Amino acid sequence: MTILVIGATGRVGRHVVEQLVARYADVRVLTRDPAKAAFPAGVEVAQGHLLDIDALRAAFTGVSTLFLLNAVTGDEFTQAIITLNIAHEVGVERVVYLSVFDADGATNVPHFAVKHGAERMLEAMGFGATILRPTYFIDNELMVRDVILQHGVYPMPIGSKGVAMVDARDIAEVAAIELVRREQAPGKLPLETINIVGPDTLTGDSAAAIWSDILGRPIAYGGDDPSGFEQSMARIMPRWTAYEMRLMAERYVSDGMIPDDGDRERLTAMLGRPLHSYRETAVVLAA
Repeated sequence: MTILVIGATGRVGRHVVEQLVARYADVRVLTRDPAKAAFPAGVEVAQGHLLDIDALRAAFTGVSTLFLLNAVTGDEFTQAIITLNIAHEVGVERVVYLSVFDADGATNVPHFAVKHGAERMLEAMGFGATILRPTYFIDNELMVRDVILQHGVYPMPIGSKGVAMVDARDIAEVAAIELVRREQAPGKLPLETINIVGPDTLTGDSAAAIWSDILGRPIAYGGDDPSGFEQSMARIMPRWTAYEMRLMAERYVSDGMIPDDGDRERLTAMLGRPLHSYRETAVVLAA
């Protein structure tokens, strides 16, 4: 049977596909424009999107397990609910769903709240699912690289509580492990939630200190006020998305993203290796 990967062209999804291929899984991806998507040999490509019901039903033909990653869009919740309804309709019960850390707590952050809604649907409709709850992506630092390098400021308002930033490669490998585990199980497995965190819990000041050390010159933390961050994001993304990023940043400042006891140990045991660190990515971006 086949594992269907939705969200296969993004920072996490492309690594999920690579990890599944490395594990000799039969993989199908759903993408709007196959001509623009490059996947490893042997990956089956289905054209369509999550609001195209006919294409979605066709993509599920012969599928036994689903990886669902919804992009942060204005209709993210609709896309997630429709996809899970179609999965339920055709009898696909095995799911790995990419949610977000503390999805049930951050009720005012749109793309956190909608993911909690999808989590509730997975539970209420009896799916055998693994819910992955990653923290802030280390890979997001690409958005602020130029500000750091050119202006000497670390501008992400992540506060002083601490955020255990996670590498997309670690998220993807855990996802692939869970997809294969559920795919190969003789029956539907119980619902399970896994926090996916990084090895270090960073504050704004400690992130700036890492950059200072790598670059050999002072990098200052830009502070906890997310208003300037919102204005900067509005130059490169829709205004509503920039506002949502502000709400997310306010959540970092007020609550942080701090691992539960045993989260890191669980992940390193699953992966059989250390978690990728923030410094690794910063070194690459600084080059």
